[in-house]
Amino acid sequence: MKIERKESVAGSSLSFGAWIKQRHVIATILSILFAGLGQLYNRRYLKGLLFIILELSFILSLGGFINYGLWGLRTLGIDTKIDHSIFLMIYGLIALIILAFAITLYVLNILDARKNAIAIESGQKNPTLRQSLKNTWDYGFPYLFVTPGLVMLTFIVILPLLFTVSLAFTDYTLNNQPPKNLLNWVGFENFAKLVTVDIWKDTFFSVFAWTIVWTVVATTLQVGLGLFLALLVNDPRIKFKKTIRTVLILPWAVPAFVTILIFSALFNGEFGAINNNILEPLFGTSIPWMQDPFWAKVALIMIQTWLGFPFVFALFTGVLQSISKDWYEAAEVDGASRWQKFRQITLPHVLYATAPLLIMQYAGNFNNFNIIFLFNQGGPPVRGQNAGGTDILISWVYDLTFELNQYYMAAVISLILGLVVCLFAFYQFRRTRSFKEEGNI
Repeated sequence: MKIERKESVAGSSLSFGAWIKQRHVIATILSILFAGLGQLYNRRYLKGLLFIILELSFILSLGGFINYGLWGLRTLGIDTKIDHSIFLMIYGLIALIILAFAITLYVLNILDARKNAIAIESGQKNPTLRQSLKNTWDYGFPYLFVTPGLVMLTFIVILPLLFTVSLAFTDYTLNNQPPKNLLNWVGFENFAKLVTVDIWKDTFFSVFAWTIVWTVVATTLQVGLGLFLALLVNDPRIKFKKTIRTVLILPWAVPAFVTILIFSALFNGEFGAINNNILEPLFGTSIPWMQDPFWAKVALIMIQTWLGFPFVFALFTGVLQSISKDWYEAAEVDGASRWQKFRQITLPHVLYATAPLLIMQYAGNFNNFNIIFLFNQGGPPVRGQNAGGTDILISWVYDLTFELNQYYMAAVISLILGLVVCLFAFYQFRRTRSFKEEGNI
């Protein structure tokens, strides 16, 4: 009997020891059941009460709104007399954002309880209230100050983006809009329509191709001209460098919209100075800059080159002055030609230092709405298409939204536009060494 009693006592002590070793499991389960219970189990009473208050406040104050928002986002309304699809969509997106913040806080509560329980299992003591406050200030200071900005960024930037993405999957047009009608989710039908229906297909591929050509040609020309002029002015044989630099940067000092409007008047076929005062007197001909899509595109590329090269020129000028002359002297000793020095020394150094800004130039011109709209509003019109001859994707989105009222298709184009820019920027940033080896020039 004594032996059996000893064995039972030993077994109970082992089970108790095993239970103690599983403290982190119990704390995790309690935290999953209700936020803060794991902290109370770990005797972190203040933190536990804080999590409990947060979860109770969330359930009591926002539970109904989140339930209503998710229902509205799923159905977009069922009664035209009561429901408004756009408002329901916005409520639903806000509910999703709030729910994402709540889930994040809930997961942090679980991880905190588990981490604290593991520390107790290893023999560590719970910090005092003063130590906890000090640790929060030391390690949580950046997060405390970043959080308000993150919340504002979420509702000011991310919410409109989510709304635009959501519209791309609905049937929202001028003839089908609230409160007269309720919207419906149509899935990827709009994307399929963009590449199957003739008028949309022809317009999309034409505008997309011109957008790519416009971005590559206009940006490359302004970068090439800026680099050429920077190399020219940086040559030691050139005199009056300050005066030349000032003159070349002047186009940058004039507001872009003023320059575009002036060029629009200069290229005008009726009273423009380019035709009336230059081409007709000298060559006896005139070019339909505004009436012919090809010549309108040529004019736009020339204007953008004029507008963009001063910034690139100023950027490259600063970089060229930072290149050590010893490198060129060593290259001359080795018998390098001018082209070899440019290809092996100048160009790599310039691209290494300016790659991110040059990528921004390409991305900016891809979405350069101002010059397209101010020059000729994307015209001239093209038969069989609902976009002008010089419309790029962003200006076509403007026409679809404010002129044609095809809101769902404008959202589809905006989504494609954003994806193209993001993928291009991500690919280029990954390929360049400017961020991989920052500070190791």
